[in-house]
Amino acid sequence: MASKYKTMAVAFFSTIAGFALCLTLYTFLPAVKPAQEVHAAPNTAEMTTMENFQNTFRKVSAESLPWVVEIDVVEVTTRNSQSGNGIPWNFFFGNPQQNGEEEGEEREYRNPGLGSGFIVRQQGDEYYVVTNNHVAGKADEISVKMDNGDEYEAELVGADPRKDLALLKFSSKEKLPVATLGDSDSLYVGDWVLAIGSPFGFKSSVSAGIISALGRQNGPDGNINDFIQTDAAINQGNSGGPLVNMKGEVVGINTWITTSTGGSIGLGFSIPINNVKRTIEDFIEHGEVQYGWLGVSIGDLSEEVARDMGVDAEKSGAFVFQVFSNSPADDGGILPGDYILSVNGVKATDKNHLTRMIGDMRPGDRAEFVLIRNGQKMSVIVEIKKRAEEEEVKKMNNQAWPGVSVFPLVESLRTRMKLDEDLEGLFVAEVFPKTAMQVAGIQSGDIITGVNGTPISTMKDFYEAIASVGNSRFYISFIREGHDMETPRIRKN
Repeated sequence: MASKYKTMAVAFFSTIAGFALCLTLYTFLPAVKPAQEVHAAPNTAEMTTMENFQNTFRKVSAESLPWVVEIDVVEVTTRNSQSGNGIPWNFFFGNPQQNGEEEGEEREYRNPGLGSGFIVRQQGDEYYVVTNNHVAGKADEISVKMDNGDEYEAELVGADPRKDLALLKFSSKEKLPVATLGDSDSLYVGDWVLAIGSPFGFKSSVSAGIISALGRQNGPDGNINDFIQTDAAINQGNSGGPLVNMKGEVVGINTWITTSTGGSIGLGFSIPINNVKRTIEDFIEHGEVQYGWLGVSIGDLSEEVARDMGVDAEKSGAFVFQVFSNSPADDGGILPGDYILSVNGVKATDKNHLTRMIGDMRPGDRAEFVLIRNGQKMSVIVEIKKRAEEEEVKKMNNQAWPGVSVFPLVESLRTRMKLDEDLEGLFVAEVFPKTAMQVAGIQSGDIITGVNGTPISTMKDFYEAIASVGNSRFYISFIREGHDMETPRIRKN
């Protein structure tokens, strides 16, 4: 019995001791808040910042939508009903004639299209809308639809495929808002922007994103612009619509996307608005873009060629491969082999930048070109002329001097052509048609070894030699299929 009470006593005192220990530890623990107090109170400053941010989006969208338009176009084409576009429809689909249409009769087809644009100018009752050339440049019928549903018939004022821009015009007795054009040169990567337009016909759509990159090159169809890259959603139908900053200013024109799906994957590209401002003026004043023309074929240099020409230390610039006879460059003293560093004090970052700078000059402007020739820095003054139509420019290829594209005999080329290691000369990559070099008999694949008896081993040698030719007769020494050959003596013109 005593044993039983002893056990009960031990258990009792153990319980008391455990309770005392828990009470002691509890006094050192922080107080536990009621369930409704577990979450911290909202940060008022953060909430205010987010609300201001949201209100900025609301304000910019509300103020921008009234001057953004949907553009509906129709391009009318004709096709022979017997074999439209050369396709034997009868063979594949039976007889497609309807409503008494005679076989072989030309038939009119209406091809609808969709895009976006925005109002950039008001002159009296006339309003001007800028968009892309690929939206409206070839349209036969054009209408613009406002955010409030009002619709107007429009006409094409001018179109330019090189920059993919077009300007439309319509009349309205009502007072309509006009976009404010910003400064695309002031943009930074990371800036917030809105893309506004009618993707897939969903009028007045707004998407948000940031500037992902600046100065992107090599747009579609030979577009000469540099581009703003954005991750704001841009889809079919957005083309020609504005890219807007947080001040509500237009900083770009949404133009193309890179996609593997056909829809936006966050790789959209816009023409900087600073590339557009003068084009708008040209359209209104002349109905076309009046580009400045220098009369050269320029390019960026590979590492091997830059080293061969002795300009590998330069971080930016553009190389003159060809000069066209009787062009502003020819008259002003620019020679093939020159490496252009700047124009009127502005550094040429690459060939595309130089092309845009020259194109933006007015016919008659005088420009100072700083360049490197034969290792020496110098400057020349050139009077810019108006650039001819694209087809006319292409016809000038026969006036190119020297009329060939040459390349150093690098190791990979020697191996591929099985050339001796001690052979010196330049590989002919291309010969321009109907030029003096082609008339003389030079062909692609030849290896030029001399000009007028002067040995040629580097690009620098070649361009120094042809610069000394002037209007005198010259001849070229070359190797073709292992045979030493020479051209007859001819003049460059």
